[in-house]
Amino acid sequence: MNRNRKLIFLVLIIALIGYIIYDSTSQPTVDDLEGNFIEVAGFRNQNNKGPIVRIYAVSVEGPVFDKMKEYGDMMPYTKYGTTTVYFFDASKPVPNTVVATQPHFDPEFNDNCYAVYKKDQNGGITFQKSPF
Repeated sequence: MNRNRKLIFLVLIIALIGYIIYDSTSQPTVDDLEGNFIEVAGFRNQNNKGPIVRIYAVSVEGPVFDKMKEYGDMMPYTKYGTTTVYFFDASKPVPNTVVATQPHFDPEFNDNCYAVYKKDQNGGITFQKSPF
């Protein structure tokens, strides 16, 4: 009787570990989104005493706006920090650097920008098509 309980307990533990591994490895990633998203440039401030600021320039094939918003939702975010993602037409020139201060990239690329995704300090999301 005692041996059966141990065996059942062991099977349950193995099943739980298996489920955790399966669940953690089957989550969707940015690579699963259609549009061939490629992160071209990124910036993260090194200020660990204040809010963390993340800025990304991403190339995408075509204006797949619903997928752009999903991409932005998958990007790293820190409470009380900000995350900004600029989406650019992959068939046109894309900035290879972004900086912390506005404008975050050279204005010559403004016409190539499809959209911008912003997540603010309170977790509020804005998604703007044709921002320039």
